[in-house]
Amino acid sequence: MCHRLIAFVCAVLLAAFPVRADVKDTIAKQASSGLVLVLDKDGNELVAQNADEPFVPASVTKVVTAWLALEVLGADYRFETRFYMDDDRVLYVRGGGDPFLVSEELALIAPALLAATGPEPFSAMVLDGSYYPADLVIPGIENTGESYDALNSALAVNFNTINAIRDGKTVRSAEEQTPITPLAISQFLARAPNGRGRISLAQENPEISVRYAGELLAAFIENAGGAVDGDISIGTVPAGLEPIHVHRQSRPLSEILKLMLIGSNNYIANQIFLEIGADLLGGPVSLDKSLRVANQILARHGLANSIHLEEGSGISRGNHFTARGLAKLLDLFAPHARLMRSTKAGSRYKTGTFSGVRTLAGFAKTSSHGDVRFVISLNSGPGKLRFRILQAIEQGL
Repeated sequence: MCHRLIAFVCAVLLAAFPVRADVKDTIAKQASSGLVLVLDKDGNELVAQNADEPFVPASVTKVVTAWLALEVLGADYRFETRFYMDDDRVLYVRGGGDPFLVSEELALIAPALLAATGPEPFSAMVLDGSYYPADLVIPGIENTGESYDALNSALAVNFNTINAIRDGKTVRSAEEQTPITPLAISQFLARAPNGRGRISLAQENPEISVRYAGELLAAFIENAGGAVDGDISIGTVPAGLEPIHVHRQSRPLSEILKLMLIGSNNYIANQIFLEIGADLLGGPVSLDKSLRVANQILARHGLANSIHLEEGSGISRGNHFTARGLAKLLDLFAPHARLMRSTKAGSRYKTGTFSGVRTLAGFAKTSSHGDVRFVISLNSGPGKLRFRILQAIEQGL
């Protein structure tokens, strides 16, 4: 009986070994210079090709940011925007870095604001974006006007972008829920070609994005039956003035993280990353504060030397990971894997893409080993190649 049991176990092991060998052969043939690491739930290496080479993660960095945010802020955290009014009915708006202050959110704010202040017109509006310093610089963000290069801001709407349609000298909103404003028209006429498109707001003057937020809020106040009769300007909330209304983002952080990971939005990622530092070390936000907090948390988990961050979205090529470090972080992130996009087979993943960089990491669903952690980084070949490698892992392990 004992001999038969041993023979059976050996047969199972011998049957399993060629399957793993086939996976390794497939990966070697398709991407011989690529980095691939696959670990089972116990940390055993199932595939390890060039796994000791550091790599640029690109947007896979957002998984690290998501994990850090959940550790520091918590899944139920909600960003806040505060509103104040003085005796002259001047409305003050203090931005709190809400990454999802979109048109639908302004549609919730306007009637609540009027309910708190009364329907009489506001005499003016003052916008306070001082929670973010004017000299804030995120490595990797360039002055391109592309939406993925949108500046981070304490008070910005619709991811600090404008989505519109230009027809010669005519500009109209490309979104039913977003009114067009004078500043949006002027920006689009100055910087966008004919047709439909999305642009980030001008980077040479960060105040433009704050002013646009004020204009759009004023349009929603008008839609709700109110008005802003005077100027919309930039300033600070007077000392001693108490909030008349505090808007808490309708989406909890967990939902925003899911949308950030699926949409791979750089603006959202760095808004959240900046809040990590300010939450623990106090405002205003700074990249240095967030990096200090991130590095302390990573060090506590033995990841100080394997995950190097310069910012939270992956837009900087200065971010560097090791495959084993990222795999360990994925193990920590596993309870939140549902926040990631999934394949038809049920694997969860995050992509990253730069010129010369194609990354893919997450949790692959396999028949023999259950959910395994995987890291893929390629420096050549089409973007679909990383998914073919993932499919080989799904089907062969």
